[in-house]
Amino acid sequence: MRRSDIRNIVIVAHVDHGKTTLVDCLLRQSGHFRETELKGEQILDTNDLERERGITILAKNIALSYQGIKINIIDTPGHADFGGEVERVIRMADGALILVDAAEGPMPQTRFVVSKALDAGLKPIVVVNKVDRSDARAYEVLDEAFELLMELGADHQLDDFPFVFCSAKQGFATLDLDQDQTTTTMKPLLDLIVNEIPGPEVEQEGPFQMLVTTLDWSEYVGRIAIGRIQSGAVNQLQQVALLQDREQVKRHKVSELYTFDKLGRTRVDQATAGDVVAVVGLEDVEIGDTICDPGKPRPLPRLTVDEPTLEMIFSINSSPFSGRDGKYVTTRQIRQRLLKELERNVALNLRFPDGSDSFAVSGRGILHLSILIETMRREGFELSIGKPRVIVREKDGRKQEPFEILNVEIPTERLGPVMEMVGECRGSLVEMQTRASHSLAVFSIPARGLIGLRTRLLNATQGTVILHHRFAEYQSVEGDIPGRGNGVMVSTSTGRAVAFALGGLQQRADMFVAPGDEVYEGMIVGENSRENDLCVNPIKEKKLTNMRASGSDDNVILKPPRRLSLEAALEYVEEDELVEVTPQQIRLRKILLKESDRRRQTRQGSKGLGF
Repeated sequence: MRRSDIRNIVIVAHVDHGKTTLVDCLLRQSGHFRETELKGEQILDTNDLERERGITILAKNIALSYQGIKINIIDTPGHADFGGEVERVIRMADGALILVDAAEGPMPQTRFVVSKALDAGLKPIVVVNKVDRSDARAYEVLDEAFELLMELGADHQLDDFPFVFCSAKQGFATLDLDQDQTTTTMKPLLDLIVNEIPGPEVEQEGPFQMLVTTLDWSEYVGRIAIGRIQSGAVNQLQQVALLQDREQVKRHKVSELYTFDKLGRTRVDQATAGDVVAVVGLEDVEIGDTICDPGKPRPLPRLTVDEPTLEMIFSINSSPFSGRDGKYVTTRQIRQRLLKELERNVALNLRFPDGSDSFAVSGRGILHLSILIETMRREGFELSIGKPRVIVREKDGRKQEPFEILNVEIPTERLGPVMEMVGECRGSLVEMQTRASHSLAVFSIPARGLIGLRTRLLNATQGTVILHHRFAEYQSVEGDIPGRGNGVMVSTSTGRAVAFALGGLQQRADMFVAPGDEVYEGMIVGENSRENDLCVNPIKEKKLTNMRASGSDDNVILKPPRRLSLEAALEYVEEDELVEVTPQQIRLRKILLKESDRRRQTRQGSKGLGF
């Protein structure tokens, strides 16, 4: 049977198409809150990193009541690197709001999330958002969304194709843009959800059964398992069975039971099939486990997500400045933190290379892993991170590497440098469109070629390029891709950089440090203007004498140093370099700090190659 008093929906879209803004609008128009309770924008983005970067990183659950029907809403990330968040929560929903920007239309991540929603059997509603934009082309975008559904095999959904136009920022929705827009509310969208999205299909009289799709944590009660009840009912203080991977069965007692209500949770004594609930009391529960009746334990199919495509080596901070900023610097502490992250981040993998104290952490992309690193450094960890590498696999005796679809939007007059740089990275043009003064180019490119490409394209186009990419498939390994074109300047001394030394160095380099910054032997202090690495002394001071002459004591005028963000630093380093991350600093360094050790390794490597 289906419950008629509940609707479970997930909101999916490409990044910046307005998912969280739409949730803000629904919250404000729900009538459940005072004006002072909903302050600011992106109300659900409560994480500090989400606020700073302006993106959604974690999926969130809320619940609103409309016409006596409870609507459970799941807000999801739009960035391709956080696709694992979409894949794990989509099993809780029965319908999907597919948001599409009225100007940009369906983008790479739109295709990914729509395909996942259709695979899960969700009923789609296309929401053409931002119709108030001056360059909106709402009906063209609606046709493009229709074509996308048709390409992805949703033929059975096209007979009755629900859609709505809206502006989440202005707070209105309408079914027909050509009519006078008398509506000033989101009521047409809510009516569409109630009328078109089916209630959850449940087995009310069956034994209790629930799949864990999300984990939360509380300092007071520990792990909190979140999911949708598939059949039966569960009571507070009830004994349940926890079915884990490898057919492990454990018995626990439900100490507390919550359902979602508005922006929070409400404690209840009982929840039935179709409810999205939070269960407290299961100490070692993990995402993908089944919670069920101990008398009739029946496991549900475990969650499956796409495999990671990028890997980085995490290790302890072994620089001379280790332990100055952070509280957690040992291998044991880093290991425990990474294992804890695996419990909630289903798109993350961890392996332990033989014979080393390092950790190979793999994820969906540089942003996915950099968010983990940034979170850890804010918690007080110190780390050394190696160069990102794509994960190569072998099939039928041939090595394969991940390929991605790269969408580049660029002013037409700047298209030349883009084509040249993407071509150097083994990218091949798939499609080209021209809209007014802008062009949209679609490339197929090895994931290796994307590392560092964003920074180079932004520099070559004066920041006018817009890039989006998504994983496509594994293909045969392409040839070599050129790496960084410039060498680096490596410090030979430990101390504080001085203006006199930097003034001489900046004539042949872009500096990464400013006067007064602490440096150590082996630390990278600048980018050389040539291809080779150069050892320099940034702490060299001017020799003082009693003699003074006009023209020899000029003031040193320094350019501002180039401060690399965490993502830029990860893309910048080469195989023999590391990114040193502490709560206060991001530094670049050589793996071997001493110049003599680096020269010895170069000679040994040359002999090994037969030179």
